Order: sequence, then structure tokens, then C-alpha cells
Amino acid sequence: MKSNVLLKTTFKDLPLFRRGKVRDLYDFGDKLLIVSTDRISCFDVVLPCGIPNKGKVLTSISVFWFDFIKDIIGHHLITTDVDKYPAILKKYKSDLAGRSMLVLKTKPLAVECVVRGYLSGSGWKEYQQKQSVCGISLPKGLRESEKLPEIIFTPSTKAEAGHDQNINQQYVEDLVGVDLALRLKKMSIAIYKLASDYALGKGIIIADTKFEFGIHQGQLIIIDEVLTPDSSRFWPLSEYRAGQACPSFDKQFVRDYLEALDWDKAPPAPSLPEEVINITTKKYLEAYRKLTSKNNLI
Repeated sequence: MKSNVLLKTTFKDLPLFRRGKVRDLYDFGDKLLIVSTDRISCFDVVLPCGIPNKGKVLTSISVFWFDFIKDIIGHHLITTDVDKYPAILKKYKSDLAGRSMLVLKTKPLAVECVVRGYLSGSGWKEYQQKQSVCGISLPKGLRESEKLPEIIFTPSTKAEAGHDQNINQQYVEDLVGVDLALRLKKMSIAIYKLASDYALGKGIIIADTKFEFGIHQGQLIIIDEVLTPDSSRFWPLSEYRAGQACPSFDKQFVRDYLEALDWDKAPPAPSLPEEVINITTKKYLEAYRKLTSKNNLI
């Protein structure tokens, strides 16, 4: 394992709140410490190897977008400056620098707010069979990777383990109430539109993405990560062609490699070759540089 890869944190004197597929969360009462490791998961299975700098890219991109969208919705980020963290965390600075966030603890909503602007991935597979995406009927004759006639909201359940399940708007209404369900849909589409218009100007198509929201002091805010290569499908505008699968800046490259293997997509996952790891790191870093116009991670 590369020395610059962080696969897991073991801060034994801190209360572990939850360990997700990629993030380790620690409890600080009304706040959480989120540490983005270099773990990578595909098909809901965590791979045994890590992607160098991945956690730092996820954190830096999220911080960029939190600031970008702050005028339309609040967010949970307090700071990424380890020197402003609780004193007990100072000794872990080398692990935390650049890949962690101190955030507000919210009441998270149990729904993944997925927004799609282009026909790809599982949406394309469903369209070929049913002429729909997540049950939403679409016009005939659309091609793979084609821009959809309008942005669509296709929420899913949020699974801590295993596969998320697609749900409809009625399900979301039953889950959180009619008014909040409508706000989630409108806000998700508004954020996607604002961000995708910006990204186009930077040479990136955001084909689809997913958001998570929480309630803090009665207010709806955006939480977790935002518009990263893990939560979104990023395509280089210069190589975009409707009618075919598009190259991407996200972990689709890893998925494509794994799809070519004789693997049943159940644990344990296979390791990745060095070449695949290196190319994936470059893709993550390139996405960050293009979107932020910065060369250095936070």
C-alpha cells in the first residue's frame, strides 16, 4: 500500500459516530468530524486498495461547491482548518489536514436526491428496456449520453450498506411530508442547474449527481459531499459525443475495469492494478483543477 494512501482512521480516544464506505465520522456533540479516506467503493463494495489523494480531492471539491451555492442554500461546513478544531484533534493533524471537515450535526433526511441531466448509466439501461428512467417516461429515440429534454429528479433510498433503491416523489412525500419533498426536488434541480452551467464553462459536463440534505435548527441545509467525482458523473466537454459512452473524470473508469473482470460484484472485491490506480488519481485531480482553477488542494 502506498504511504500516501489513508484507508482507515483509528482515533481510539475519539467517539466513532459511523464508518461509511469512504468516510469516517467522529462525534463531537452538536458537531461531527468527517474524514474523507482514500477508500473507493464500486457497486456498493469497498475495494481493498485506495486511490492516492482521493479523500483530499473529495474534501476540496465539496468545500468549493459549498461556497459556490451558499446563496441558495446553507450547508453544514464549519471549517477545514485543523488549528480551529477541538484541541484533542491537534495530534492527528497529519491525517486530518486537507481531508477533513468539522461540520454541524444535523438530522439527515433518509433520501438520496439524485438529479439527471443526461442519459447514462443505469438510466440508459432502463431507457433501452422501458423508455423511462426511474419510472419517468421519456421521448422515443434518445441516444446514450444524450442531454435529456429537461432535468429530472430521481430520488433513491439511502442505504448504509448494499444498494440504494429508486423511489418516486410520492414515496418521498410519505417519508418527509409534501412540502419538504417539493423543496428537496426544487432545491436539488436548482443546485444542479447552477453548478452544471458553471462547470460547462470549465469544460466539464455534469451528467448527473446526488445530494444529501439535513435539518439543522429547523432549517433545510445541504450536507455530506457536494458535486464530487464520487457523487457525480463528470464528462470532459471536449470529448463529449451523444450516442456513445463518454469518458469521465469520476470513478466510472474503475467501474469499467471491474465490469471486464469475472467478478460477481459481491465482497471481497478485487484489487486494482497500479496503472488503474494511477490513472484514477489523475482523473480526480484533473476534475478538481478544472472546476476550481486551482492546482493545490486545501
